[in-house]
Amino acid sequence: MLIVIEAGDGSGKATQTRKLYERLKSVTERPVHKISFPDYQSPSSSLIKMYLRGEFGSHASDVDAYAASTFYAVDRYASFKTHWRQYYEAGDIIIADRYVTSNMAHQTVKLDDPIERQRFLAWLDDFEYNKLKLPRPDLVLFLDMPPSITERLTAERQRLDIHETDQNYLRRCYDAYKHLAAQYNWTTIDCALNDAPRGIDEISADIFAAVSGVIQ
Repeated sequence: MLIVIEAGDGSGKATQTRKLYERLKSVTERPVHKISFPDYQSPSSSLIKMYLRGEFGSHASDVDAYAASTFYAVDRYASFKTHWRQYYEAGDIIIADRYVTSNMAHQTVKLDDPIERQRFLAWLDDFEYNKLKLPRPDLVLFLDMPPSITERLTAERQRLDIHETDQNYLRRCYDAYKHLAAQYNWTTIDCALNDAPRGIDEISADIFAAVSGVIQ
């Protein structure tokens, strides 16, 4: 079983992935594993690092959506083949902090034409799931934290890559996530109320409830 947690930068995704991992390990007898993308500890992320450092262009839009998607897809392929394929095929629970779904959001924003966006999404689906044979998620959770809040939460954070330094790009990615969540029936977890972030434990409880339904 593959459970994916998606969100924009500064949405608490890493924290919620860790909390779900720890809670599932405490309540289920099935083995649980946690993975994260990009896999910066692996050589397979080299092209991603070059891209994010701006070596192919100082803006995300300088790199074609198809080319950039390939960098991330190959990193996932390497991770699957060398790290977690055996666990997935054994029926273990895999929790992923980002996945193919990140390519869907972060790269479609580079395409202005709605028709071209759908062509890209069809290409990406075929490339990653059919050509590379990566497993499809059983559940995708979108943590909906509006940019107005994430920008405040990350104001003091040191920004190191071409995505993080472009607030307009991150806002467009958020809009893409919202659209994709509706189009592909992802489970949306509301992470804000009255222009303020909800409590970490409140969000965690909603995530666990959604995951429990799928596991059972």
